[in-house]
Amino acid sequence: MTIHDRVRVHEVTLLSDNWYTLRTTRFEWLRNDGQWQRMDRETYDRGNGATLLPYNLAQRTVLLTRQFRYPAFVNGHDDLLIEAAAGLLDNAAPEERIRAEVEEELGYRLGKVQKIFESFMSPGSVTEKLHFFIAPYESAMRIGSGGGLAEEGEDIEVLELGIDEALAMVADGRIADAKTVMLLYHATLHVFAAA
Repeated sequence: MTIHDRVRVHEVTLLSDNWYTLRTTRFEWLRNDGQWQRMDRETYDRGNGATLLPYNLAQRTVLLTRQFRYPAFVNGHDDLLIEAAAGLLDNAAPEERIRAEVEEELGYRLGKVQKIFESFMSPGSVTEKLHFFIAPYESAMRIGSGGGLAEEGEDIEVLELGIDEALAMVADGRIADAKTVMLLYHATLHVFAAA
């Protein structure tokens, strides 16, 4: 039996199509005990995305962004959010899209990038799957100041942090973004520890 055999969708209602798409769906799920259970769930569809952590082994540094995020603000985060560079795919291949985002947000044109995994970030309500990348960087790769695109509402500060400082910022809550925490721990275990 496939997963499709266990779901019966009855009604999908569009709630909002403003910034992204919010729908509510009435469906039935075939439980493990053989009973069909009726449910209503909202899904927020913003498309899939990609994120990347540039690292410099010789300096033991990483590049991150700091910017205002309204959803974090309304949930009590009273500071700018520190994050890895990221963006939506917008119908592009993940590697192509993340290279463009790194140039826009960080001001670096990277060489080889490595995809490390994919992950759903909030699968209870958000459809987005993120493609995670890492890549080495050096100062010669800098082609601009970064900062993002003002027409997209971006006002991004570029941070170059030591990996130990970044991990301390995770521990004390100054870095509270899930994708960034995942990338920092991956780099600690698989990049910096191997060097």
